[in-house]
Amino acid sequence: MSETPASSVKVTRSTIVFLVMTVVLDSMGIGIIIPVTPALLTDVLPGASLAEAAIWGGLLASIYAAMQFVFGPILGSLSDQIGRKPILLVSLLVMAFYYLAMGFAQTIWLLFVARIIGGITSATQPTASAYMADISKPSEKAARFGLLGAGFGMGFVLGPVLGGFLGEWGPRAPFFAAAALAALNAVMGIIILPESVTDNIRSNFNWRRANPFGALKTVAAFPGLRLFLTVTLLYGIATSVYAAIWPFFTVERFDWSPGMIGVSLTIYGVFFAIVQGGLVRPAIARFGETKTVIIGFCFELLAMIMLALVTNGILLLFLIPVASLGVIGQPALQAIMSQATPNDTQGTLQGVLGSLHSISMVITP
Repeated sequence: MSETPASSVKVTRSTIVFLVMTVVLDSMGIGIIIPVTPALLTDVLPGASLAEAAIWGGLLASIYAAMQFVFGPILGSLSDQIGRKPILLVSLLVMAFYYLAMGFAQTIWLLFVARIIGGITSATQPTASAYMADISKPSEKAARFGLLGAGFGMGFVLGPVLGGFLGEWGPRAPFFAAAALAALNAVMGIIILPESVTDNIRSNFNWRRANPFGALKTVAAFPGLRLFLTVTLLYGIATSVYAAIWPFFTVERFDWSPGMIGVSLTIYGVFFAIVQGGLVRPAIARFGETKTVIIGFCFELLAMIMLALVTNGILLLFLIPVASLGVIGQPALQAIMSQATPNDTQGTLQGVLGSLHSISMVITP
């Protein structure tokens, strides 16, 4: 296997920093609104109980994920032809408008429209992963995917803290902050990001592989990937339970405030970043990619059993670091699939992985 990156674009520290910051700000935008989700839904649904708000929250999550499922492979395939940079920038700019719409919405139906638009253009993380695959040698991919994962964790450190703090001023304030962050990131991309898709890895857009089912069929045809895609889907369904129920679960069982929900997500984000940024590379060096995936799954299984049984909120906080160890296998699994996929299909692969995550988010709520 060649140890030359697929793209001939010169890799600079600022490029990798921007990609990590893209994921940081993306996950900040996600994490910043989680603590206020119950309050926002009860605000636009006067008289609704927490349980009824949770149902609507699940529907909003599902429609967002459904749009990701349909459009993720389209944007991934499109980035294989026109480049990663324009897809990233357009996604970030539309994301800013999406958060503004969520902040100003006074009805549940406007929230649905905003979630549909946001889901269509939510290509930042898959496209950033495809970009990272373009500029990385095969042996570098797992560690660099780990850096993106660490960025996601860092965003979850900062997002819930800011969301919990701003949530004390009202359930809409965090959405305006998220809009500003997305717009700022787009400006940074315009200034510093080179294009990673060069002529030697460019492929023509094809509707047959751009639709989610065609893209899945294309990627699954590569040797060994069908099983790994199945594993990815099952793992996604299991772990999506966190995002689907966490704020409602902690309010119902422990009567947590938005600020306390933010603290719990911050703890998770800190250890998420530590695991993916600091433990992935030595784990793969010690155990190899396949065993690292299995180790991660074992920790995830243990954590979910403990979280299901815990009845004390303080004890739950102490269990969160154990739960974070489960993410050590994600970059290794992603690297295995990236190494088995041709260079001109990396965008399609990341789009498919995004679609599988989206299916999980449709099913889990």
